[in-house]
Order: sequence, then C-alpha cells, then structure tokens
Amino acid sequence: MTGKTASRTKAAAPPEPDETTDNVAGQRGRLTDLAYEQIEEAIVTLRLAPGTSISELQLSELTGIGRTPIREAIQRLAREHLIIVLPQRGLLIPPIDVGKQLRLLETRREVERLICRSAARRATPEQREHFTRLAREFAQSARVGDDVSFVRADREFNELCLVAARNEFAEGAMRLMHGLSRRFWYLHYKEAADLPMMAKLHANVAGAIAKGDVDGAGKALDALLDNIEDFTRATVLGDRR
Repeated sequence: MTGKTASRTKAAAPPEPDETTDNVAGQRGRLTDLAYEQIEEAIVTLRLAPGTSISELQLSELTGIGRTPIREAIQRLAREHLIIVLPQRGLLIPPIDVGKQLRLLETRREVERLICRSAARRATPEQREHFTRLAREFAQSARVGDDVSFVRADREFNELCLVAARNEFAEGAMRLMHGLSRRFWYLHYKEAADLPMMAKLHANVAGAIAKGDVDGAGKALDALLDNIEDFTRATVLGDRR
C-alpha cells in the first residue's frame, strides 16, 4: 500500500468493551463480599477466637473461596480491626481490648445517631419496608433466643442504615466499629446482656426509621447504646451501678 493510499485509510475503530473481563471482575467482587461476610461472621461469633493465628490458606478452606477474593476480604477486615496482618508471619485475630471498646462506644454514639436520624429522613419506601421486616426479625430472634440469627440481622440492619443514610463520610467511620461491637457483645452477652432486651431495643430503632420518625430514631438509638455501655461496664469492669 502506498503512503497516499495509507493516509486515506479509515482509522481502526476502538475495540469493543471486553464483556468477559467485566463479568470476571463482577464475579470476583461478589466472591470477595461473600468471603468477607463469612470470615466476619466467624470472627464475630468466635469460631475464630481472639488471639488465634490463621493463614490465607486456612481461610480459603474455611469458606471454600479462592485466594484472591480471600486476600481482598482480609484487607477489608484489617481496616476494620478484625484481623491483624503480620508480615511474613500470617494473620492474627486480635484480642479484645476493653479500653478500646469503651472509646469505640463513645465515638459510635455520635456517628450512629447521625446515621440513624439520616436514615429515618432519607430512606426510600422500599428501604422502610426492609426496616419493618428487620424489626420483625429482631423480635423473632428474641423469642427463640437465637444469637447467631440476631447477629446476622444486626449486620443487615447496620448495612441498611448506612445505605439509607446516604452519607459516605459517616459510613466510612461507622464501618470501622460495627464488627468489633458485635464481637464484643457476642463474647460477653451470656454473662450480662439480655438478648430479648437487646433485640427489642434494635427493633425500636428499626421501627422508628421505618416510620420516618427522626427524633424517635435518635432516642431509640441512645437507649440501645446506653444498654450496650452498661453491659460493657458490668461485664468487664465489674461496674454494676
């Protein structure tokens, strides 16, 4: 082909998006979410006990999920202080630090009040129906004394609050606290916490958000966190005021 002919040749069209690559990325993202949920629940419900050393391979065997999604889930759990990555030595499920737990509660009260009030104000009709359903699930877990079902409903409730509130800054802060709070509660609840009362307090928050009661959501959240703080002090510090 001569130079003149080449200059008149139509430029090649850009390549079409690689849908196969997009599908693979989407599937990997779903596997990462699934790995995170399974490992987080194992940590919160103490199947992976505080102080336990573990490897990526063991987590892969525990979940049945490949190493790449496991690594991505580990990074997320490390940001949330549920796993400590020890370079060249593997992974550690961190011990429970009571002082950190009390500082967490102090911070959580302010951030979560904002989230619950915002969710009550901004939730869509579909999200309000979801909050109503969760209120029923909390009541059911209280009736049958099912602590694992309660923990799962609590995680679902927390995620829904974050989505409904539509505040990415508050969401980022809150994600650092939820898993640690659930783990601490699960470790000690049989000693000082009342599962039916805890479920009822959660149901009150969910119900207020479902109804769009902004002030009611804030007050219900305060009552819930008052109960959690009293439980923390009674369980670990022997303060049974």
